[in-house]
Formats: sequence, C-alpha cells, structure tokens
Amino acid sequence: MIVVLIFLATYAVIAVGGVPGLRIDRTGAAIVGAVLMVVSGSISFDEAVKAVDFHTLVLLFGMMILVAYLRLAGAFAALASFVSRRATRPPALLVAIVATAGALSALFVNDAICLVFTPVVLEIATARGRRPLPYLLAVATASNIGSAATITGNPQNMLIGSMSHISFRAFAAALAPVAIAGLVIDALILWLLFRRELQSHAGDAAPFRVIRTQKAMLTKSLVVAAGVVAGFLAGFDTAMVAAAGAAALLVTRRVSPRKIYAAIDWDLLVLFVGLFVVVGAIEKAGIDTRIFAALEPLGMHSVAGLSAMAAVLANLVSNVPAVMLFTRVIPEMPDPRKLWLALAMASTLAGNLTILGSIANLIVVEGARRRGVVITFREYARVGIPVTIATIAVGVWWLS
Repeated sequence: MIVVLIFLATYAVIAVGGVPGLRIDRTGAAIVGAVLMVVSGSISFDEAVKAVDFHTLVLLFGMMILVAYLRLAGAFAALASFVSRRATRPPALLVAIVATAGALSALFVNDAICLVFTPVVLEIATARGRRPLPYLLAVATASNIGSAATITGNPQNMLIGSMSHISFRAFAAALAPVAIAGLVIDALILWLLFRRELQSHAGDAAPFRVIRTQKAMLTKSLVVAAGVVAGFLAGFDTAMVAAAGAAALLVTRRVSPRKIYAAIDWDLLVLFVGLFVVVGAIEKAGIDTRIFAALEPLGMHSVAGLSAMAAVLANLVSNVPAVMLFTRVIPEMPDPRKLWLALAMASTLAGNLTILGSIANLIVVEGARRRGVVITFREYARVGIPVTIATIAVGVWWLS
C-alpha cells in the first residue's frame, strides 16, 4: 500500500505539473518519490542504484553535449536561414520547415531543434509579414514526428533503445518509413488548414539576415557529429559512441565548459534517475504486473492495443514516465521487439495530440509567447489531433 501511494502521488504530480501551494515541479516529484521509496524500505539503497539505467543516461548526456556544440556554433540556425532563403513561396517554406525540423530531430534530440528553430521561424515570418502560427506548428509537430525515426530522436526512444537492445540501424529501418509518411501527412494537414493564409504576396521575397557561424567550432562539431552517426549505423554501442563524441568536443580551447554545461537539460537527467527508482520499487512489489494484467483485456499484446494505451498514458503523465511503466512488462510479452517499436512510435507521435503532449510543444509555445506570439490550446489541437490520429494509424498499420 505504501508503494502504491508513493507511486500514485508521484505520477499525479508529474501529470499535473506541480502541487498547489508548493514550488515543486515534475523533476522534484520524481526525486521526492524516489527518496520516499528508499526511506520507506520499499526498495533498498543498493537496489535503487541498480534500478537506474546508466546506459540511457550516458546516451542522453552525450547527445546533449553534441547538440549544445552544434547550437553554439550556429549550425541549426544557419540551416534554417539557408532554407528560408531558398523557399520563397509560403507553401514551399512550410514544407521545407516540416522536412528540415523532422530530419534534424531524427538525428538529434527534438527538444533542441524546437529551441533553436522557434526564434528563427518567428523572424522569418515577421520579415515576410506573415502570421507565424502555421510555421510554428510545423516546427512542433514535425520535430515530434521526425524524432520517432531513430533511437536518438528523443529521450523516450533512447530509453527504449537501451532497454530493448535494438540496434540503431534496425530501429531506423522499422520506424523511419513511419516518420517519413508522418511528415508528409503533417505538411498536407497544415496546408489544408492554412491554405488561405499561405497564398503568395509581395512580402514573401523579403531578405532574411544571414546567420553568422563560428567556423572552426562548426567544422569540428560537424565532423564529430558525422562520426557519431557513422558509429551508430556501424552498430557500435550507442551510449559509448555518444560519450566518445562528447569527450572529443570537450577537448577545446575556444569554448568555456560552463556554456556547454548550461545548455544541458539537467532536470531531464534527474527526472530519469528518480523515475528509474520509483518504477524499480513498483517492479519489486509486483504492482506493475498486476496493473497490466488488469489491462490485458484491452489487447495490450497487440500493436494496436499497446499503441492506444501508450498514446493515452503519454498524454496523461508525459511520454517518458509512460514509457517507464511499459519497460518492465514488454520483455515478458510475445514478440517483444515489435511491441518495443510500437511503444516508441505511439508514445512519440502521441506527443502531437495537445500542447501538453511533449516538451517540444511547450518549448515552441513558450518561446513564441516570450516574443509576443500566443498559441492557444484550441489552435494547437486543431492541427495536433488529426495529425496524431493519422500518423499513429499509419504506424500501427506499418508495424502490424
């Protein structure tokens, strides 16, 4: 009963985002929940340490450092600027943003792509006298869809990759087609909903400022990034490849380490640690097995059933905590490889359902709000709901 209460309280705070009257966020809830599990004797300290999957943490940390260097070097902003100068017509620009954000999110953590692209897209729209809403929605939705293609696209995929031991190449071979089809669907839905706004006018040829890059830093970052991707495709351990790339970048005379460390999402890393301990205590008590046994009549052993459950849970408690729950039971199911892929697909694509569906969405929305552009829950849902339903349907059909 103690384990159940701690678990429910932790996930309730994660779902809501905080506690009324207290200054505690999702990461804080995971920390408190983990500590309570240990203090109450639900899991020993040594067992708590063993419950933490350091492979996932190392992979995530290494990719964060790589992305931080590329950001500081101006790589992502320069690419967005290049695309905007080539795509002068509004429909072409919309498609280019969807394709670029989706492709980059497949290789790098999608949150970082949204962080960099949001201000650039706003500048492009302002320079052309356009309402930025369709382009901002393109960044958010495409980054979620594109990140489904690979293990390194988002944190939950990294967790699934570490737990399932599916190789980078096999993961991409299975889900990249779903991501590509999803990006096409995303661009089509955005164009249909905003086709009147996307008609050309004289301001579409307005020049956009050229982004200045740190050439030496950019060259080194691109070389290391290419080496990391090559290592992934060659089948080497993803965590070790990412760590090696991060180590190579940290050996530098040009960049203060403080700038790199400041760009790392420490909150997310700590959230992972706390959730590993909480879910480890749940597993030790056998509660996870009981929960999913009760849900078995819903068809959790099928791709469609698991995808539906993952999509609902991802929107209730966020995708990473939702995936954590499934990691303990999927290995015991028939055909676990296909179900791991279904979990990655559904938990990621479900992030497009509402503004609260993924951190990437919140980054775009908050980044726009700080610059005077408000994206309402309804405006997002108008695009997010049909995109989510259509893309998950394609994913279920493909994996089935």
